[in-house]
Amino acid sequence: MAAFKTLNAQDIIVSPLHLNKGFRFEGQTALSGSDVNIGRYLGKNIDYIPNQSQTGPSDNRQAQSLVYNQIKQLYYTNYISGSGELSDVALPNFNPDGTITGEVYSPLYQNYLNTTLDAKRYFPTSSNSTIGVLSIPQYMYGDYIQPESFNFITPSGSYIDDGEGRLISGSTYIGNIIYEHGIVVLTGGERTRDYWDEEISTFVSNSNVTCSFSSSYTIYETQYKCTIGESEFNSSQNPSVISGSNGTPWGFATSASFAPYITTVGLYNDQNDLIAVGKLAQPTPISKTTDTTILINVDRQ
Repeated sequence: MAAFKTLNAQDIIVSPLHLNKGFRFEGQTALSGSDVNIGRYLGKNIDYIPNQSQTGPSDNRQAQSLVYNQIKQLYYTNYISGSGELSDVALPNFNPDGTITGEVYSPLYQNYLNTTLDAKRYFPTSSNSTIGVLSIPQYMYGDYIQPESFNFITPSGSYIDDGEGRLISGSTYIGNIIYEHGIVVLTGGERTRDYWDEEISTFVSNSNVTCSFSSSYTIYETQYKCTIGESEFNSSQNPSVISGSNGTPWGFATSASFAPYITTVGLYNDQNDLIAVGKLAQPTPISKTTDTTILINVDRQ
C-alpha cells in the first residue's frame, strides 16, 4: 500500500555534472571509419561558376570553393584584413582614468569566439589561397571539445590547441579551433605561404596521422528530498496487519513500539502518473522521534 506526500520547490535540486571522455584515432582508416566519420577537407579561394556540362575535376573545385567560403563566413568575417586582428569593427577607447569614449564595440558578425580576450584569427584572402579543415561529429565531442586537449600529429609535425581557440605548432600560430562546433581550421597564420601549401596538403590527405581530443558533455542530476515528519506515516496501510474480515489490526500493529518500514519510493507527476521508482537497499523504519529524509537522485540529459 502507499502513502502520498506533495514535494515543494525547495525539495528539488538540479545540479549540472560535467563529463569528459578522451579519444585517440591513428591512421586514415580510423579517422574515416563509419563509427567515427572525422572529415578532412581542403578549402581554396577560387571563383567557381557551375557548368552543367562539366563533371569530375569541376566537382572538386566546387567543393573546395564551398569549404573556403563557408569557413570564412562563419568564423573569419570580422578578421579578413590579413593581420589576424579585428577589421571593419567599431571599437571604444579605454582611457587611463577609467572612462570609455568612442563608438560601442559592434562587430558585424558572430564568428563564435572562444574567449573574451583579443582573438587572433588570420585568414588568407589572396587568389588560390588554401586552408585545411577538420570536422569532428557532434556525437563524439558532445557539447564542445575540451580546451587544451586537441592534438593532431602528421609526418611533418604536430598541432595542438592553446586553450584559447588558437591552433599552434610549437609556439607558432597556424590556425584556430572552434570548440563548440568541433571544427579545426588551418589557415597558415604565421607560416610562410610556400611552406604552408605543402603542410596543409599533408594535414588534409596524409594517411599516416593521429588525432586525439577530449569531449565534454553535461548531464543534469535532479535530487528529490522526500522528508517524512516524525508524526507522519506512523501506521501501516499494508493489508497484512489486518486480522480477519472485521478490519481489526493485529496486536503488534497497535503497540507503541511498532514502526512501519519503507522499502520503495515512487515519484508521480501532476496527473498522478508514476514516472520513477526508487528502491532502498534494505527496509528502513520510520522514526517516531525525528524526521526521516530519503534522497532520490535522477540523472537526465
